[in-house]
Amino acid sequence: MTYKIDKISKDQFPEVVEVWEASVRATHQFLREEDIQYFKPLILNEYLNVVELRCIRNKVMEIIGFMGVAGMHLEMLFIHPAYQGMGIGKSLLTFSINEFKVNAVDVNEQNEQAVEFYKHCGFEIIGRSELDASGKPYPILHMELKK
Repeated sequence: MTYKIDKISKDQFPEVVEVWEASVRATHQFLREEDIQYFKPLILNEYLNVVELRCIRNKVMEIIGFMGVAGMHLEMLFIHPAYQGMGIGKSLLTFSINEFKVNAVDVNEQNEQAVEFYKHCGFEIIGRSELDASGKPYPILHMELKK
């Protein structure tokens, strides 16, 4: 199935955060509740403002998946759990590679589903950090698109 990639306006940021939270709760079981609450306002008030955002919507125009790109780095890719496994992530990733020349992504090591997804899509692990960008003890795998 082909999906229409759409832009996201600032007034839709709360909806984006809802998708982020639903996705994180479904795929990031290693995060504690206080971590989710820590990141939620940062996503809304900071992170979404510094990336190129694109989304895919369902038939009633609700955002069901989104990505954020900075430079050639995929900073975020989250799909609502009700829509995972339908090619939405692959569509957004392909768009980011074709339109924004994305060639790198950082992934939580404990999010094995995401690590396998990126490997399947042609990325390879090129490094590892013990801490995430916030200094929290969640190891990050640095991945790069194979040439």
